[in-house]
Amino acid sequence: QVQLVESGGGLVQAGGSLRLSCTVSGPTFDSYTMTWFRQAPGKEREFVASITWDSTLTSYVDSVKGRFAISRDNSKNTVYLQMNSLKPEDTAVYFCAAEPGRLRTLSRRTQDYVYWGQGTQVTVSS
Repeated sequence: QVQLVESGGGLVQAGGSLRLSCTVSGPTFDSYTMTWFRQAPGKEREFVASITWDSTLTSYVDSVKGRFAISRDNSKNTVYLQMNSLKPEDTAVYFCAAEPGRLRTLSRRTQDYVYWGQGTQVTVSS
């Protein structure tokens, strides 16, 4: 059973930083595309950032480019999202998701992801 557990969320002032972590159980983490999504109250879940299994390719939604950075440590079965210069509009529940297969493309569609975490709340105050 593959389980994803997010951590690192919290309350921060605008302009501050947080680092989210997502640890994945199981022996095949290094074959997954890993992606962060977020969902604000009353809104649909949206793509934030994604990284290939070997870290050679990353992708970001335009609204976080230059502020957020996704990375992974396959030796620790963990993917990270470093979030800097946070804005109130970044407030949401952040989810990590895994897509199996050593893919060379990055999907932004929620339906392509098989495994999901429970989410971690990020709240940015103005």
